[in-house]
Amino acid sequence: MTQTAVISRDLTTTRGAALYIGALLGPGLLLLPGLAAAEAGPASIVAWLGLLGLSGLFAAVFSGLGRRFPQAGGIMGYVTAGLGQRAGRAAGWCFLTGVVGGAPIVCLIGASYITTLTGGGLPVRAAVAALLLLIVLGLSAAGLRASAGAQLVLVALLITVVAVAVVGSGRYAQIDRWSPFAQHGWLSVGHAATTLMLSFVGWEAVAPLTTRFANPSRQLPKVIAIALAVTTALYLGLAIATVSVLGPGTTVPLADLLKVAIGPAGSIAAAAAAVVLTVGAVNAYLNGAVVMARQLTKPGSSEEARSPAFLLAIAVTGLVLISLYGFRLVSTTALVVLPTTLFLAVYLGSMLAATRVLRGAGRVAACIASLAVLAMLPYCGWALLAPAAVAAVSVWRSRHLTPRPAATAAQPVASAAERHEADTHSSPRSRTASCAAPRLFSHRCGSRPAARGSWHRWQCKQRQHGRGNSAGARHGRQPRELRRLSKQRPGH
Repeated sequence: MTQTAVISRDLTTTRGAALYIGALLGPGLLLLPGLAAAEAGPASIVAWLGLLGLSGLFAAVFSGLGRRFPQAGGIMGYVTAGLGQRAGRAAGWCFLTGVVGGAPIVCLIGASYITTLTGGGLPVRAAVAALLLLIVLGLSAAGLRASAGAQLVLVALLITVVAVAVVGSGRYAQIDRWSPFAQHGWLSVGHAATTLMLSFVGWEAVAPLTTRFANPSRQLPKVIAIALAVTTALYLGLAIATVSVLGPGTTVPLADLLKVAIGPAGSIAAAAAAVVLTVGAVNAYLNGAVVMARQLTKPGSSEEARSPAFLLAIAVTGLVLISLYGFRLVSTTALVVLPTTLFLAVYLGSMLAATRVLRGAGRVAACIASLAVLAMLPYCGWALLAPAAVAAVSVWRSRHLTPRPAATAAQPVASAAERHEADTHSSPRSRTASCAAPRLFSHRCGSRPAARGSWHRWQCKQRQHGRGNSAGARHGRQPRELRRLSKQRPGH
């Protein structure tokens, strides 16, 4: 007897809002405001405002998908529901590749704050980032997972640190830093938006939580409003403080703002917070990615199974990227744009799928978000090759490496020897009919057109029971039923 999974509906509005905020905020907030200010100057605030509006659309769409498909299992299930299995697998592989490329970036963020406190150039920063990556991978391989309570503590820590930095440094703001406003041109706003997109990934992770609210129609709008209000205040506050107090050129904006706000102790507090956030965030992302990797490579396997091959791939890829950064062969911006492009491709697939499966306001939001993501993709430049390559490999795997379904009792699959014997002993007329039937009709046995349905049903019945090549048929003598049915064939 099949048991139906019971979904607990005990999620309160306050805890739901905390979980939503925790999915959006992450270590990217420690780096990206400085990169955006360097790319677009004061005009980067326009990119922040645009992405905050886009984040609201994402919230509406993923909430609708979570209610429409409560058992979909995440972003791969949503894309599969709207665009098919191949598109869903391609979205899953793009998301996994984005995690693989994003893990070393988060470690580099933590290493930047550590070396700001201890000193050292790019080689030292790269070595510290490699050490952090290996520590996190070791914890994941050992099965250590950050609980939901621990993640909420990390979020509270990040909110506190950002609030102290923004409020404490506000008295040192200079209005002259906002002129000229678009010092690098308006096109730079698009490049800044693609860089900042990494800070707005997370709505897909909380979409399944919509089924845990006791009254989703009443609680969900409040939860989304609270999450958007908190993230908007933090993002805009940090972006404005970065431009007004520091100006472009900083790679550790939070540490510099804390140093201005509370003195030298600010660098120590920022470094400690960066390490804790790095380890916690990468651990949470890796655990989620391991589950998706098992869905793609070993469907049906236990959720507790380990994935050492996937962790090894992250280690090798991460160490290579960190080494390239240490030898000044790639910049931080180039490292950020690669996973950002992959996540944009995943979100585009999700929005397109939502336009097909949602109705009403959800579909309208999905259409607008799809157009916004399409407008951002050209600014990714060469990084567009990454999702294209991943999607091509995924489609190739689904076509050539997917095993054929096993034979069932209702539809046995004949061996090559049996098919050869059947063709040898059957008449030319029956061989011609049986060979031409698959090309002329896509129906199964018993579902042919009325003109030749009886004849074909009789043939299928004889084959299924092993009587298709009786002795009488081999010697040219047809049974009475065969002679009667042959008169119903076209041309008789």
